[in-house]
Amino acid sequence: MAAASDVNATVEAVYRSDWGRIVATLIGILGDFDLAEETAGEALLAAVEQWPAKGVPDNPRAWLVQTAHHKAIDRLRRQRRFEEKVEVLGRESPVSFSPDSALDVDAFPDDRLRLIFTCCHPALPVESQVALTLRTLCGLETEEISRAFLLPVPTVAQRIVRAKKKIRDARIPYVVPQPDELPSRLEGVLTAIYLVFNEGYSATSGASLIRTDLCAEAMHLGRLVRSLLAPVPPEATGLLALMLLQDSRRHARRNEAGDLILLEDQDRSLWDRGQIDEALPLVTDAIRAGPGPYTLQAAIAAVHCQAATIDDTDWRQIVRLYDFLEQIQPSPVVLLNRAVAVAMVEGPTRALELIDTSNAARELDRYHLLHAVRADLLRRLNRFADAADNYRRALALVTNASERRFLERRLSQVTADAPAVKR
Repeated sequence: MAAASDVNATVEAVYRSDWGRIVATLIGILGDFDLAEETAGEALLAAVEQWPAKGVPDNPRAWLVQTAHHKAIDRLRRQRRFEEKVEVLGRESPVSFSPDSALDVDAFPDDRLRLIFTCCHPALPVESQVALTLRTLCGLETEEISRAFLLPVPTVAQRIVRAKKKIRDARIPYVVPQPDELPSRLEGVLTAIYLVFNEGYSATSGASLIRTDLCAEAMHLGRLVRSLLAPVPPEATGLLALMLLQDSRRHARRNEAGDLILLEDQDRSLWDRGQIDEALPLVTDAIRAGPGPYTLQAAIAAVHCQAATIDDTDWRQIVRLYDFLEQIQPSPVVLLNRAVAVAMVEGPTRALELIDTSNAARELDRYHLLHAVRADLLRRLNRFADAADNYRRALALVTNASERRFLERRLSQVTADAPAVKR
C-alpha cells in the first residue's frame, strides 16, 4: 500500500511531466481530442483511487494510457456506436486501432509532433492554434491559458472549443505534413513552442517557478522542427537559440528552497556554458539571415549570457535591440521589458515615464509583472509607499508560489525596513 499523500504527489508529478505525451498518444489512437482529454482525466482519477491500495505501477504513464484507452473503449461501447466509431477511426487515424489488443504506449514516438502540427493547421486562426496546443500538449487549464494571453477565460475557452470542432468537422489528419506544407504552419508551430517554453521557464501557477519538463519538451520540439525544414528558416533557428540561452540560466534562477533569484543576484558560474556555446553561433546565423522577433530576443539573451556581471552587461545594446523588436513586433510586454533595460541606462525615473505615458499601464493592468516592475522602479527611487502599493497589486494577481514569496519579501522590505532597501 502507498500513502495517499505520496500517491497524490506522484499523480501530480506525472500530470505535470507526461500529460502531453499521454494525450498525444491517445489522440493518435482515438482520433478525437475531447475523448482523449476526458479519458486521460478519468485515468488520473482512477490512479488516485486505486494506487493507494495497489501501489504505484512501475511505469505510471503507461498505466494511465492503458487505463484511458480502456475507458474510451467502454464509453464507445456504452454509446452503442462502437463499430461505427472503429470504422471511422480506421479510415481517419494513421495509427492502427485494435480495441482488445495490448497497447504499446511507446510505439508512437512522433505523436507530440503530430499533435502540434494538427493543432497548428492553417485552417485555424493562429491564436486558436496556440491556445489548443497549450491545452493539449501542456495540459494547462483554460484559466492558466487566459492568464498567459491576458484574455478573459470565456474568450480562450471558445477558441479551444472552436478549434477542436474545426479539426473534427474538417477531418484534419493527425500527421506531420509533407515538406511543401510545412511553411504555411510554421508561424503557429513556432508560437506554440515558444509559449510552451515560456510556461516552463516561468510557470503560471503551482509551487515551482520552473517546469523543466516543459522547457525540455519545447527545446526537443524546436530541434525536431528545424530537422524537418530545408533550408531552415531563420526564426526557427532564433527560437532554438533563445530557448537554449534562457534555459542555460535555470540552475541559477532559484535557490534550494525554490525561491526566485533575480538576474543581478545570480551565480553565473551555475549557467550552462555548453548550452550558451551551442546557442551563440545560432544567434549569429539567424541574425545574418534577417532577424525576426525570436532572433532579436535571442540576441538580447546572448548579451546577458556574454556578460560576466550585471554591471558588465551592455545595456545600451539591449535597448537598441528592444527598439528594433518594437518596430517589428510592437506590444505592451515588449515596451515593459524595454523600460527595464532603459532603467539600467537612464535610470528608474525615465523608465517609469515610458511605462506610464504608454498604453502598457492600461493594457497590462491585470499582468502582475507590470506592477512588480513599477514597484521595483519606485523602490529604487525610495518612494516606498508607492512601491508597497504596487507590490500589493502584483500580489493580488500573481499565481506562482515562488514569485509570490519574492514579492512578499520585497513588500516586507519597503514597509518594515525601508531605510535598508537600496539598489
